[in-house]
Amino acid sequence: MNYRLVSFPAMLIIVSALMGLLIWGIAQSGSSPGGAGVNSNFGEVVVTEQVAPDLKLLTLDGNIMDLSELHGQLVMVDFWSSWCAPCLLEAQELSDSYRDYKSKGVEFLGVAIWDQERNVQRYVDKFSLDYPNAIDTNGIAPISFGVRGIPEKYFIDKNGQLIRKFVGPMTSEILGDILDEILANPS
Repeated sequence: MNYRLVSFPAMLIIVSALMGLLIWGIAQSGSSPGGAGVNSNFGEVVVTEQVAPDLKLLTLDGNIMDLSELHGQLVMVDFWSSWCAPCLLEAQELSDSYRDYKSKGVEFLGVAIWDQERNVQRYVDKFSLDYPNAIDTNGIAPISFGVRGIPEKYFIDKNGQLIRKFVGPMTSEILGDILDEILANPS
């Protein structure tokens, strides 16, 4: 067999081109190099009110998470990953908020993306996330919702309308303000 070595200058050109593409992609997405896929701009994002996308996933405890079955409830869908630093910052806040709002007809659904089941289960256990959590292994849910990074939260009213979106980690105060406002002004 004849093996031909690639010359050093040729390899340097290839590596430089690939690095340039990577840096350009990161700059275009607004992400930092250490957190591709993690939101760096935080806050509420204006959404056009629309019917929420269909969401049907298998939860960690073996049940089916079906958004259509929650018609009549206010739902917050959280897209997250166990390795995401902003997600870690808000996890306990979300857990505490769920305990405060579940008796008010509010349901939380967690959707782990770009993650492994063992890491997701450890995260859910560590923060005592009592609300349903699932792993989207095929990537359909984040595409359907238009997720651009994590964490992202989508608020769906009692009529199944996607009415609000929040990008980045939330404190329990911010989440409470949004939920209280939606509950006070039902559609």
